[in-house]
Amino acid sequence: METVLDSNSFFSPSLDRDAIHRRILELEKGKVGLYSVGLYPASLAYNCAMQKNSEGHLLLAPRPGRDLLGAFPDDVIDGMDEVHVATIEAMATHELAGKRVTNSLADLLMRCELVILSANSNHVEDDLREACRLRAELNREQVVIACLAGSFGHDQIANESYVLCEKEPNLAFFSGFHRHGALRNPLDSFTANFCHPNALTALLGARLLDRLSPNIQVSPGVHNVEGQYIKAAKNMASVFAGFGYSFHKQNPGVLPTLLTLLLDQCLDQAATVSMARRDRQRLYNRQPFSLTELGYGVPRIEAALVREGDMEKVRDHTFAQLTAMVADVRGSMMMPVSGKPTRNFQVGQVLSDHMRLEQRCPESMEELEGWCEAAGLRKGGLEGLKALRYWPQIARKYSIPVHDASMINLLYMAIYGRQATKDVAFSVMTDSRQLSTYCQESVRPTHSRRYAEALQNLDMPEAMDLIVNAVIADNARRLIRGDSGLEDMEVDDDPPAYLRAMNVIENAL
Repeated sequence: METVLDSNSFFSPSLDRDAIHRRILELEKGKVGLYSVGLYPASLAYNCAMQKNSEGHLLLAPRPGRDLLGAFPDDVIDGMDEVHVATIEAMATHELAGKRVTNSLADLLMRCELVILSANSNHVEDDLREACRLRAELNREQVVIACLAGSFGHDQIANESYVLCEKEPNLAFFSGFHRHGALRNPLDSFTANFCHPNALTALLGARLLDRLSPNIQVSPGVHNVEGQYIKAAKNMASVFAGFGYSFHKQNPGVLPTLLTLLLDQCLDQAATVSMARRDRQRLYNRQPFSLTELGYGVPRIEAALVREGDMEKVRDHTFAQLTAMVADVRGSMMMPVSGKPTRNFQVGQVLSDHMRLEQRCPESMEELEGWCEAAGLRKGGLEGLKALRYWPQIARKYSIPVHDASMINLLYMAIYGRQATKDVAFSVMTDSRQLSTYCQESVRPTHSRRYAEALQNLDMPEAMDLIVNAVIADNARRLIRGDSGLEDMEVDDDPPAYLRAMNVIENAL
């Protein structure tokens, strides 16, 4: 896979102690730049402006042709403090020939030690290529580049989807749960992670970001790929969470199960993706110091399965020790006590309202986006819907098991499935009993579910034979495989909706 970011470090490959000493002192005075100022970067800058101690440490550069605060509705801008707005405007300009001119990406690369490409998935890859070109042209190769895009990348020519940080393993990732409305609260506080596959780069980058505002605590980590995957996955999951909160508000008993499963599956999927890292051995074995120095409790947390008599590692959960990363998932699926939930959560609320009104699933993604636009949600910023568009390719690329993604699969089928599939998805999503049963049963691997179904159909010879064989195998302490007559047994003419949904998803995905 072709990469454009071959090197991404604060230091040149030098062994000169004096030069390294000077570079460390430069980083202590270094600045952070945010390129492409949308809702989140502007809100982060506003938070820094309120604290009055980050002036000079944070610089902004809007995209060409875009207003600095253009992502905000007029009523929100009217409610901002004029002094803080002036501070933000100063962050985005510099003096040239006696005039204030707007910063460009090149200006950030010249004046900052860390530049975060803040665009969403529509632009971030183009921005990365341009940043690498400018960085080389300006002889600023020791500026570290990061991103915060929360969706999947897609190659139109090759027709394949991917996690950008997996394609570009040296790209840093900045992640944390920050609702842009809450960031403008001077009393609220937040946590975040700055992740880079080199522990030293992660440590220094987190320090640069941590001092921007006392309200935002930034911790280092090395799991950039997992961080970006989780952000894309949680953006999809928060759509379902918003749907659940809204549609089942009269049946709150299903919500703890739904939200727990959405969280767990995001983490389990990321743990599977972690095993696909091309730099996995270097990540753990070639660090300048132990990961425990970054705040990890233990150097590794891995899960294994017995396959053909051998233990095989199938998941790497080490990243789950990064508190802010997990909090980002949990926070995006919560209804806040004040202010609005995340935009993806609001998409789920819109979906709920229209499914209740129309008594059907959306006919297409375009119809759902139209519903969102009518509710004041610009489709360009709905990263959860963008990620969902490429979900089947992502699931296949990283070999994500069906039982680790059953909730996202159900949401995908409700939007992209055939009409008969949409009808089944509607029945499951809108009936609390069907939904809770689906949550319980869909997390079982296929083979374990066959035995559960057999116990409910002991009057059928095939089902009884399966259980008898299992008992014999257990008594003989040996594993038998592929002994499932259930696959050929006669099924009910009208199985429950949750079971039909599981069968459709397993066959399709």
